[in-house]
Amino acid sequence: MALRGLSVIEFAGLAPGPFAGLLLAHHGASVIRIDRPSSPNTDVLCAGKRSIVLDLKSPAGIAVARRLIACADVLIDPFRPGVMEKMGLGPKFFHDSEGGVGVNDRLIYARIAGFPSDGPHASMAGHEINYLALSGVLSILPGTRDKPTFPLNLLADFAGGGLMCATGILLALVERCKSDRGQVVDVNMVSGTRYVSSFPLLHATSTSPLLGGPRGSNLLDGGAPFYDVYTCSDGKWMSVGCLEPQFFITFIDTRTRKEDWPKLRTFLENGFKTKPRDYWASLFHGLDACVVPVLTPEEAALLDSSRSVRPPPLPISQQNTTICLRTVARSGMVLEPGLHTQEVLGEFGLFQSRDNTTRITWCVRRGIQA
Repeated sequence: MALRGLSVIEFAGLAPGPFAGLLLAHHGASVIRIDRPSSPNTDVLCAGKRSIVLDLKSPAGIAVARRLIACADVLIDPFRPGVMEKMGLGPKFFHDSEGGVGVNDRLIYARIAGFPSDGPHASMAGHEINYLALSGVLSILPGTRDKPTFPLNLLADFAGGGLMCATGILLALVERCKSDRGQVVDVNMVSGTRYVSSFPLLHATSTSPLLGGPRGSNLLDGGAPFYDVYTCSDGKWMSVGCLEPQFFITFIDTRTRKEDWPKLRTFLENGFKTKPRDYWASLFHGLDACVVPVLTPEEAALLDSSRSVRPPPLPISQQNTTICLRTVARSGMVLEPGLHTQEVLGEFGLFQSRDNTTRITWCVRRGIQA
């Protein structure tokens, strides 16, 4: 596996950070997630990871975190700017600088923020929909005539956040092979969303027929009746995407001009409602009409070779066709916080104990300085 032997420390967070860690774990990296005491975690992006609970409000907890990070190749920081610095876990503690020698100058310190650090929103809280809004992408997405619709939390959290972070980590690892030094990888979801949306943004700011007109009037934003989703008689849906003439002719043996789009849309809406989804799916199966059914998550899992609702790791390389991941939880799909605490502490020569107030503390067997 390409990343076997790579050690990653991931501080527990929401979607983008865990996804970046998941991508690394899927390809062999050893990922340890640091959870907080008494903090429930519903993260399902945990395959192949281990969890340790640390009280980061105590000097001993910080000392253990430093010990783990000092031995790591990669750190994933999901917090708002300044949080890690307040805990004494900022990059300056680990990287060499003019003022001194860090404890792990080869560390790839990856940070995922919502807003650009040099912008007016840097210190504000936000979520996917806010990052989409400031990226310019939300304004060109399909929706109703009155407003656009957001695509779950796919674009900012996962494409512009987690995937960009993992890409930055891999690039930094390549650079480390040349310089033998780590670096800070800064990712923010507003800029990341803009980058992965380069194609639609550039078309939207031009006279392109793909997205150059008002929202909802173009080929790719729901304006074209031959690139849309239609409801069938059973309430399920079919997707139609016959943009090119050769595919359009296979779909429906006629020609159309843009001024005829409203009539064609009405015709297709009424037509698809006459039969159930599976009838249309069978009718168009095997044809180059770019027409396929809209599947539920469960149906899509059955179509996948894995037969699992948990999407399998990608990409698949010729030398890495089988990826085996350890069981991450005693039950369900989430990783229990602290499930591997004793195991991880033992690997680092540490042990756990409780004081008289039953508050978890961290004791040091090999002399770690806080």
